[in-house]
Amino acid sequence: MAWSTGATAWAAVALVLIAAETFVPGAFLLWMGIAAAVVWLAVLLFPGLGLLAQMVLFVALSVVAVLSYLKWGRRRERPSDRPLLNRRAEQHVGRVVTLDRAIVGGRGRVKIADAYWDVSGPEMEAGARVRIIAANGMVLEVRAED
Repeated sequence: MAWSTGATAWAAVALVLIAAETFVPGAFLLWMGIAAAVVWLAVLLFPGLGLLAQMVLFVALSVVAVLSYLKWGRRRERPSDRPLLNRRAEQHVGRVVTLDRAIVGGRGRVKIADAYWDVSGPEMEAGARVRIIAANGMVLEVRAED
């Protein structure tokens, strides 16, 4: 095993890619860094490996590693303990609120805490109690609360 310029270059590429993963989210550069580390080992074990073969090996390993992660690695991510954290409209589904503005032509408005929300649903007068049954973007779907 001879340490060569090629081996040094692949070791540097591997370290840079793996270190760059800390700045770029998504676990994409990590797998490319691992592919570069494998090419580094291949260059150490087979010193006569040409530059074209090294590049082809790196590209092939990068593609395989990234696709493998996308197919199998993401399945193992644990579910969030707060799945509605950044989905404000969906957080209100199931709540019972009072109409602030009557629903006319399928559109109305409710006030929840200090925010006004557009609602859609059947014709109803202002002051009616409604249950939020769904969220479509920033519009809440409602029905009359019995």
